[in-house]
Amino acid sequence: MLIVMDSHASAAQADAVCKEVTAMGLTAHPMPGAQRTAIGITGNKRAVDASRIEQMPGVARVIHVTAPYKLVSREFHEEDTLVNINGVKIGGNNFAIMAGPCAIESAEQIDEIAGILKKQGAHILRGGAFKPRTSPYSFQGLGEDGLKLLQAAGKKHGMPVVTEAIDKETLDLVVRYTDIVQIGARNMQNFSLLRHAGRCGKPILLKRGMSATLEELLMAAEYIVNEGNADVILCERGVRTFADHTRNTLDLSAIPFVQRNCHLPIIADPSHGTGRRDKVIPLSCASVAAGADGLMIEVHTHPDSALSDGPQSLFPGQFEDLVKQVTAIANVVGRKLN
Repeated sequence: MLIVMDSHASAAQADAVCKEVTAMGLTAHPMPGAQRTAIGITGNKRAVDASRIEQMPGVARVIHVTAPYKLVSREFHEEDTLVNINGVKIGGNNFAIMAGPCAIESAEQIDEIAGILKKQGAHILRGGAFKPRTSPYSFQGLGEDGLKLLQAAGKKHGMPVVTEAIDKETLDLVVRYTDIVQIGARNMQNFSLLRHAGRCGKPILLKRGMSATLEELLMAAEYIVNEGNADVILCERGVRTFADHTRNTLDLSAIPFVQRNCHLPIIADPSHGTGRRDKVIPLSCASVAAGADGLMIEVHTHPDSALSDGPQSLFPGQFEDLVKQVTAIANVVGRKLN
């Protein structure tokens, strides 16, 4: 349920409504807006009798939210959420590009690629320190040492950094060294991890699961926001289908669906979405045209010898071309690159 306060309602009247909601055994989520304050209600197991609240001073109307996800729904919060990471904005009409190697391999590697990407127009540096791989014999990442290298490269080149946490223990480490915590596709429905992420105090990048519906993605985001963290960025990274010409099928229809039903920003990951280097640039352009709030791109100076995901990683020159093409399309659709 959503309580919409009158545009002239006072802070004291809004506070009184929140206290009444609490007295009913429910949780109030005040959301001050440019024109008026809205108060969301969660915690109800059944329909709530709104008559007590409707008669309170300052209340304009009460709206019953029909979506199973409440806090992340557009019904609950009409305005776009803007996530600000050290001055890099994601959401609204802003467009951000996250780029870097799939895995951090050495200090020289991450420093070199960070310097190149910064000059070419990337806004956020990505790199994996913990790699949940299908095979236990594949490279699993450098762990905390990799986090230290990523943090150092980000500070040196003036870029916020993002990497994946794969469980509660690694989440605590990732929070210590990075600016954004990524929850990967394999953990999208790890509800314990989602709750911890909601309390970690850092923006969360939540990737869609490999076989997840969009409702399941939004319900996963609800777990995080329900813990008090509204800085959530969704990511469409491709789903498994019968098609075998790409690694996954990048579902671009997810972008307008999410933006119509949810106020959180959504970016696209055409690297994992296709698994093919030659398809990353065209799908990046298509993502911008579809309305994405950003991109996550894998780039490596020597992708043929990369320890992880080399076939889908762009060469730096290709990334430079991608930025030029994406910028041109962003200008057409009214997007502003950071």
